[in-house]
Amino acid sequence: MNSPWPRRGLYAITPDEADTGRLSARVDAVLAAGAQWLQYRNKSADDALRRQQALALLAICRRHRVPLIVNDDWRLAAEIGADGAHLGEDDGQLSAARAALGPDAILGASCYDDIELARSAAAQGAGYVAFGAFFPSPTKPHARRASPQLLTQAAALNLPRVAIGGITPDNARSLVDAGADLLAVISGVFDAPDPAAAVRAYLSCFEEAPHE
Repeated sequence: MNSPWPRRGLYAITPDEADTGRLSARVDAVLAAGAQWLQYRNKSADDALRRQQALALLAICRRHRVPLIVNDDWRLAAEIGADGAHLGEDDGQLSAARAALGPDAILGASCYDDIELARSAAAQGAGYVAFGAFFPSPTKPHARRASPQLLTQAAALNLPRVAIGGITPDNARSLVDAGADLLAVISGVFDAPDPAAAVRAYLSCFEEAPHE
């Protein structure tokens, strides 16, 4: 992926939040603490609210120099000038999204527990591949479970590898060691008693382990 954005770090994903002001304040704190990427995701909002919230978050991301990726809806991403979009298997063709968003946009693909989906996504223009859930997730309790070996296998695609699903600072290091470039987290950050401290704890998982 040729882009100015970092290839490694914490990929914060927004919780469903109807109050745009509260969502903005929560995101601002998380980005100020050091999260490197932000994905706007709100499964319960209507189109008007999603557009309003995405625009509000875009301004915050610009201030923090963090990319904003829109979940599910590449058309909304294109309309507001977001930095990219993330698509699941039912969210349309990656190739169409790539053509609409342009060669420099971030385009992510959910690959769940399937390396073949990742290979197909790469061929269609994905800029990163996401696997998971690796652990039980409160956001998607019935999500398919992925093996850390997928992260290692996907190294051959030469794309950033995103891990998602039930990731905590206590289990994240195993995924980084397996090859995760970005840790995608919703509740582990936004539901934490101290979200800024949670961000720092996740980022510490990318630090070199001390030599014994």
